[in-house]
Parts: sequence; C-alpha cells; structure tokens
Amino acid sequence: MTVRFVESSKLPTPFGVFEMHGFEDLVSGKEHVVLSMGDIGGVEPVLARIHSECLTGDALFSMRCDCGSQLQAAMQAIAEVGRGVIFYLRQEGRGIGLLNKIRAYHLQDAGADTVEANEALGFDADMRDYTMCRAMCDHLNISHVRLMTNNPRKVSALENIGITVDERMPLKTGQNSHNQKYLATKVGKLGHLLD
Repeated sequence: MTVRFVESSKLPTPFGVFEMHGFEDLVSGKEHVVLSMGDIGGVEPVLARIHSECLTGDALFSMRCDCGSQLQAAMQAIAEVGRGVIFYLRQEGRGIGLLNKIRAYHLQDAGADTVEANEALGFDADMRDYTMCRAMCDHLNISHVRLMTNNPRKVSALENIGITVDERMPLKTGQNSHNQKYLATKVGKLGHLLD
C-alpha cells in the first residue's frame, strides 16, 4: 500500500469539531488529511467531499475560483447533519503545484482560460489523481458516499476504486464577477455540472 495512516486529532472549527486524520503518500511524499464528523463507517452512505488543496481560495480568499466557498459549504453541510467526511488532497492547481498555478494565473490575466493556461505551460487540463482515497476509505471503513461535487470525474474516480457513490449532490456556491469565465470553462471544457 502506498498510502499510510499517520495519526488522528481533534480539529475545532467554526462549523464544529472535526476529527482530522493524517495520511502520507509514500510514493509522492505528499501529506493528505481527511476531516470526519460523527460515525462514518459502515454501508450507510456518508456525506462526502473530495477537495483538492487551493491555497489561494481556501486560505487567501481568492475570488478567482469557487474552491474556498465550496470547502466551507461542505463543512457546513456535514456539521448540519452531524456525519460526513472531507478528503483534503494536496493537489494544488489541478495537480500542477502552487508556483505553476501562479504562472497559469498570469496567462489568465492576459486572456487565457484556465484550461488554455495549463496547456500553455505544458500540462494537461486536469492532472489530479484520486486513487489515494481508496486507502483512506479502507482505513475509515467507508464504502458508500453521497458526494458533494459538480465534477463527474470525481464520481467516476471513486467508483473506479470501488467506492459506491449513491448520490451526487451539486455544490453551487461562490459565483462572483471575478470567476464567471473560470466557472464557464469548468462547464464547457471540463464537463462540470453546475445544476
């Protein structure tokens, strides 16, 4: 197994107290966390979100994307039902890294969309990998989820690693005048469903 569990601890947040589970990818060296609340194991579908790290949106409140808003909405939804998980994966910039993301932003400032910018830098439009979620789900005894996402690729990715997605729940939040083109590109070029 290439992903190993490290440790768990309490994480008090404005939304409630989560349990934070740390995992290390032994191949890439990346560290990922899962935030959980309530009794998440078993066959009863658990409310879930796969969230790729977005320093600019999650921590710096960028309005170029909807990432930070989606993370907060997912945490709030889980807190409201008292049971759920967030897979927080270290895959900044759809897998290209923070500094390349800044380079992509520079190209977007000049008129490129998010896909064009990544491709101009020599990357695929989306380089994220979700296979590490299998080991995390095994450790936490998760087999069925109700997935909060607009990205059908995440649904397919979980199903391909043997996790049943009982329901895809849209997560429509964070739209503003600064990210209209970004969101339109996610729908038009990446197949996201903003229903």
